[in-house]
Amino acid sequence: MTMDTLANRPRLLAALDHPSEVIRQFTPNWFAATMGTGILAIGLGQFPDIAVLHQAGQALWLFNIGLFLLFSVAYAARWIVYFDGARRILDHSSMSMFLGCIPMGLATIINGFLLFGIPSLGDAAVQIAETLWWIDAAIALVVGLGVPFLMFTRHAHAMEQMTAIWLLPFVACEVAAASGGLLLPHVGDGAAQLTILLTSYVLWACSVPLAMSIIVILVLRMAIHKLPHVSMAASSWLALGPIATGALGMMLLAQNGPAVLAANGLGDYAAAIGGTSLLTGVLFWGYGVWWTAMAAMITIRYFRSHVPFNLGWWGYTFPLGVYAVATLRLESIFPIDALHILGCVLVASLAVVWTVVMVRTFAGAWAGRLFMAPCLADEKASG
Repeated sequence: MTMDTLANRPRLLAALDHPSEVIRQFTPNWFAATMGTGILAIGLGQFPDIAVLHQAGQALWLFNIGLFLLFSVAYAARWIVYFDGARRILDHSSMSMFLGCIPMGLATIINGFLLFGIPSLGDAAVQIAETLWWIDAAIALVVGLGVPFLMFTRHAHAMEQMTAIWLLPFVACEVAAASGGLLLPHVGDGAAQLTILLTSYVLWACSVPLAMSIIVILVLRMAIHKLPHVSMAASSWLALGPIATGALGMMLLAQNGPAVLAANGLGDYAAAIGGTSLLTGVLFWGYGVWWTAMAAMITIRYFRSHVPFNLGWWGYTFPLGVYAVATLRLESIFPIDALHILGCVLVASLAVVWTVVMVRTFAGAWAGRLFMAPCLADEKASG
């Protein structure tokens, strides 16, 4: 590396007036990075027989724990030190949606404890996962109720300005539901299993029907007003998130729920509930085929011209990753080679996309360009 190259490298946080701006401008959309990183870790963890992939997934999971803790401290510090600025997010019609990223990022860590933590931590990993799951479910439900209430009472919205980020606060509950389905076989107490099973179905119901309703409106909005601004290019993938998570949650509950019902004296209902859940999961997965293809075509259209980088690019990762994991889960139920190949291709695609987005995120964070709270910018503009 030459001296000229070193001289041309951007200084750390050069775009900020002061390092404290990192905290003052910190927003919950940073947690989308934990969602994308976590789902890649889980995707790689679907290949336990390939040691290098499984170990890479475990390393990413540990990295993601550190990332989530770092972001949590930064965001909590903003609320403590810059409370007046932090609370303005509640009135911001776009940034408030990203509060849903916090429980969804935590859910990937919970799943990692079940995939990677049990071999080294044993029962402690299950206890940690179960405790965190209840916390995650509570946060998801608060966000899923609170943000829509703000939309109905305080925010200003217009049909032509609508994007798929409306889905973020609603989807958190179904992500928690999918984690509940994964947790079920690891919990030893039958009564606790039944409680988690019922809670997971309720969380799914608090999310998926609402998300599907929003997607209907979103399709109408795009038909009338066409695609969103190029700065929202990645939002074309966000609708795949609730579709894929809805499918994955139902598949997991179909696989793990009937045994819980039978163990609790509800065996008469086990086959019907398991079959209905599986059919629902398959139908949602099929819906995902259409939306994946549509999102890919929209992305190609956007990238025919310049697409500016922003934290929204993490929207390319989590939906794709959940659909990849759902595909591999479907293949574990229906052993069809084409499903396995498709799942592998999706995970490989996710790894490429994650690498590009993470490198650009690190570069933007180093220079300080990505630390910008729109609610503060709006206040400055209006002043």
